Amino acid sequence: MKKLLLVLFVLTAFAANSILCRIALKNGHADPETFSMLRLLGGAAALFFWHIIRKKLQEIRWKIIDALLLCAYVLFFSLAYVQLSTATGALLLFGAVQVCMIGWGALKRETLSGSKAFGILLAVGGIVVLLLPGTSAPPLLPALMMVASGLAWGAYSVRGKNIVAPAGTTAGNFILSIPVMLALSLLRQEPVHVDASGILLALLSGGVASGIAYVLWYQLVPGLSSATASTLQLSVPCIAAAGGVLFLGEVPDLRMVICTLVVLAGIALVISADRQ
Repeated sequence: MKKLLLVLFVLTAFAANSILCRIALKNGHADPETFSMLRLLGGAAALFFWHIIRKKLQEIRWKIIDALLLCAYVLFFSLAYVQLSTATGALLLFGAVQVCMIGWGALKRETLSGSKAFGILLAVGGIVVLLLPGTSAPPLLPALMMVASGLAWGAYSVRGKNIVAPAGTTAGNFILSIPVMLALSLLRQEPVHVDASGILLALLSGGVASGIAYVLWYQLVPGLSSATASTLQLSVPCIAAAGGVLFLGEVPDLRMVICTLVVLAGIALVISADRQ
């Protein structure tokens, strides 16, 4: 029961990143760049103190490429959510992450059965249909930014598959991301905008829904099969969509619902093929 509750908490936390970011940006509580900086700062602080409490500061690892990928993921994520709905953003992000990781496996010449290939095409097709011009299509540039965010997170995940100290590496990546984001902030033209609610939402996203949730997920994954871990993540866009309806009144249209089902069905086919 304890393990199930932790799994539910982590998956809800992953979806909460979309919900918290969308609430902050839609309601004007923060600009996307400031939200990104505070989110990373919250994650860095939470993970740093996690290691202090456990007296394992020596486990913190420093990987600049991973930190750059983390910055790209977080920044594009926030910029995209200025215009995308919670559900649309979560689907594009999740789909892009899975396509990136599955594609990497194909490049590494992992076995690609007929059903797996069809699943990949189905998932990619669902995202393409969502992006096709039409009255209910999301704005193209924000949609492409979210896909870029997903590809960055996918690359980050691929690079992290074989790390020895996941929590320490994640802490180091978050801490290294701060000077990177500070350097990028020198290039911005718009003034900083954030209120108390924006600060709270960003710190919750970074400290709880990102930092702590990532550490807990890394602890849970060794006890789950790869297929089970992937299958569980299928729920994240659905939880995010429910949060969008509950907290923002964003009801998905028919096109969004159909594309979501198509993408999730494609990913489920790939996972099913891995089990055989």
